[in-house]
Amino acid sequence: MTIENRALTGDVIRALPKVVLHDHLDGGLRPATVLELAAEVGHDLPASDAESLASWFADAADSGSLERYLETFDHTLAVMQTPEALARVAREAVLDLAADGVVYAEQRWAPEQHLRRGLTLQATVDAVQRGLDEGVAEAAAQGRTIRVGQLVTAMRHADRWQEIAELAVANRANGVVGFDIAGAEDGFPPSRHAEIWSYLAENDFPVTIHAGEAAGPESVAAAVHLGQASRIGHGVRLVEDIAFDPGHPHSAPGESGTAALGQLAHWVRDHQIPLELCPSSNVQTGAATSIAQHPITRLKELDFAVTLNTDNRLMSRTSMTQEMTLLVEQAGWTIDDLADVTMTAAWNAFVHHDERRALVDDVILPGYQLVEGAQL
Repeated sequence: MTIENRALTGDVIRALPKVVLHDHLDGGLRPATVLELAAEVGHDLPASDAESLASWFADAADSGSLERYLETFDHTLAVMQTPEALARVAREAVLDLAADGVVYAEQRWAPEQHLRRGLTLQATVDAVQRGLDEGVAEAAAQGRTIRVGQLVTAMRHADRWQEIAELAVANRANGVVGFDIAGAEDGFPPSRHAEIWSYLAENDFPVTIHAGEAAGPESVAAAVHLGQASRIGHGVRLVEDIAFDPGHPHSAPGESGTAALGQLAHWVRDHQIPLELCPSSNVQTGAATSIAQHPITRLKELDFAVTLNTDNRLMSRTSMTQEMTLLVEQAGWTIDDLADVTMTAAWNAFVHHDERRALVDDVILPGYQLVEGAQL
């Protein structure tokens, strides 16, 4: 690749094909949509216009208060309780991702959080899939190709893990590509309902687990060894199992230094278990101090299987283009770095190997080559 960092403008980065594996459906609504849906159901919001509401979500997420951060989801979930609302949010998510250059995405969400107005679990999955299908078709009509799968999530603090796992498996032919657990990480480990991991493995069903964000390496270990996770949602605190040279902070751009990996870090790297890292979100929640010092750069230098993600686009006021741009501007990333994390994500998507190969060979590589050859 020959593009220099000074030429990696927002427009250039936006044109790159992207893959996002960690993006929450209830964390990516358009502010205007939240306003309209809230008016329909009589839900009170903290702001009355789209720009002010967008700022409120970002400010609440930036506040350093877990209570205020969680309050943001009270508002998005409140307006996602009907089939029409779920389908609309899913359709718009696909369109927004496609407009940002995303060619493959997995949308994770928890069906059990959308039952307040009488929907069944199956009805929520059907509604979301209808919206995803509509979004993919509409994006195609606009000349944009994108593929999107559902990641069905069980909430850690609830006791519906087996039921939600069975729902996910039952819908593998209806757009569901994997299973996840999310929510309060610390204190609610995978061992809470250990039997579901055998169930999912016996059904050859892909698993990713939120771990290593609010809790440390022990959470990653439980996800990998007990949960048999194929990917780790976040995993940023895995760096706590790595001893870095004094004077070589793990995030220093362009500095290699030496690092002594602990047994878990070796295991994750040796097995190339992908880390679904989300820089902006991790800074907001305190899992990282800044983009410049985010462990994603050092982990990538150490040859971990690093992927780049958005987490909650509304709360972080971000996009894949924004995440890439921040790393270029603040952590010294090059187009080679962007290509590497995109390819890693594509090769670890929850689709079959031949489909991954087609995504890489037919979409991602040509897209990067086209941008590389552009007159900048």
